[in-house]
This record gives sequence, structure tokens and C-alpha cells, in this order.
Amino acid sequence: MKKLFFTLLLSVSVLSINAQTKEELQAQKSEKQAIADAAQGEANALQAKIDALPGWRKGAFGTIGGNLSNFNNWYSQGTPNNASGNIGFTVNGFANLIEDKFFWRNSLTTNLNWVKLDNKDNGTDADDSFEPSTDVFNISSLYGRNITKTLAISGLAEYRTTILDNFNDPGYLDVGVGATWTPVQNLIVVVHPLNYNFVFADGDSVFESSLGAKIVADYTRQLGAINFKTNLSAFQSYKSGDYSNWTWTNSFSYTLWKMIGVGFDFGLRSNKQEALNYSIETLGNTGETFDSVDNDLQSYYTFGLSYKF
Repeated sequence: MKKLFFTLLLSVSVLSINAQTKEELQAQKSEKQAIADAAQGEANALQAKIDALPGWRKGAFGTIGGNLSNFNNWYSQGTPNNASGNIGFTVNGFANLIEDKFFWRNSLTTNLNWVKLDNKDNGTDADDSFEPSTDVFNISSLYGRNITKTLAISGLAEYRTTILDNFNDPGYLDVGVGATWTPVQNLIVVVHPLNYNFVFADGDSVFESSLGAKIVADYTRQLGAINFKTNLSAFQSYKSGDYSNWTWTNSFSYTLWKMIGVGFDFGLRSNKQEALNYSIETLGNTGETFDSVDNDLQSYYTFGLSYKF
């Protein structure tokens, strides 16, 4: 009985010591976490002061996505012998000079994708090379002289085209002047009532340059491991609504390890001149006009690994 009693007493004592040790460790962890949180808050405040200093801000992030597959004698599908693939990447880069009296903001956005499908049993299908599927290229430069802390007189040059196929056919160059509003640090709103939209195209009467108004809204920010950018660029032609267009692009990335993570990009666009040109030149609807063409909403998305610099 004495041995049993002492054994039970020892077990209770060990459990009590372990419980106390766990509580003590949790208390120590809470103290250290509070110190770490306070230090991180101070570091964030210092970084905010650094970001507010005059000078250059540069950076880039984007998404890399792709897949490759090969099937041999896979009879459950319509093409049992085929090789297919899809690869693509996006780049969102910026170089901004921010000074007390003026700013100069430069940005680059591009989304390039290639796809292939080779039916090995069909000798007349497309070859096994990759063909462009998504082709977006946009570069802009905005200069402004500050009137107040949030308002500036500004000039903008923006160029949009494709680079993998039909480079500069069409291509769009917007050049205009007006005002830029920056209500918060990462939001830029450009309103240029005097803007000329130059349209470049080879031997086509569908595309036409015109005078109009340019509106751009851009928000780019990093929140911890999250990077995101949204940009809306719109042109309203004074000559005809048929020559107006808008493009809205969005990029998100979440860093998992060092500079690598997951990312998602999507974009929407409306351009009636492009819709009419596609209907006539590609679909062969030679009698199509601006009044009869269906200006369907254009869209794309890319999902894959992300990176940042």
C-alpha cells in the first residue's frame, strides 16, 4: 500500500509540474509576442516614413502559369493520342519619381500566353508549335506638377498594342493633358479632357483616330505578403461612341516563400473597332457595320505561380 500511495503521489506531482511548466511557457510566449508585435508596429511606422520620402520607387511582380500533357492510346477521350500545353506569364512593373513639387510615374503591364494542341492521329491539324493566345502590352508615363497635396496639372502618354502577333496593328497611343488626383498614397485618378487617341493599323478603314477624354484610375499596393494592382484606362471619343474603348486589368499575388507565391490575373476590355475588324477580317462578314456588330466583352485570366522583385 505504501508503494502504491507513493507512486500515485509521484504521478500527481509530475502532472502538476508539467501543467505549471506549460502555463509558464504560454505566459512567456505571450510576453515575447507582445514585444514582437510592438517592434513590428514600430518597423511598419518607420517604413511608412521611408515610403513618404522624395525619390524613386521601383518594383515588379507578376504570375507564371503553365501545363504540359501527353496522351498515348487514351481511348476514353475523343483524341486518344495528343500533346497539349499552355504557358504564360504576366509582368507588372513600375518606376515612380515622387518629389515635393512634381511626380513622374511610369508603368508597364504585359500578359503573354501560348497554347498548343497536336492531334497525332490527324496529319492536317496545326503543327505541334505553341501559338499565341493572350497578348497584352501596355506602357504609360504620367508627369504632373502639384497644385495642392492631392491635385496636380498633368500630362499622360499611354501606348497599348500586341507584341506576339500583329504588332502595332492595331496600336493605340493616347496623348493628353488635364488633372491628376491622388487622394491617398496608392490611388491615382487621371482626368484629361483634352486627349488625342492615335490608332495605328495597316490598310484598314475600320480604325480611326479621334479627339476625346481620357480617364485612368490606378491602385497599386503591398500589404504584407499580398501584392495587388488594379488599373482602369478609358477613352471617350468626342467624334463617336464607336471609337471609344476601355480596359480594366487586375493582378493579385500572395507570397508563400521568399519571393515565390501564387498569383491571379484577369482583364476585361470593350473596343467596338476591334470587334468590327474581327468580324470582317476573321469571320468574313464583309457587310458588317458599327450598327450591326456585336461588341462582346473581351476577357482573359491567368493563374499560377507568382514572383516579385
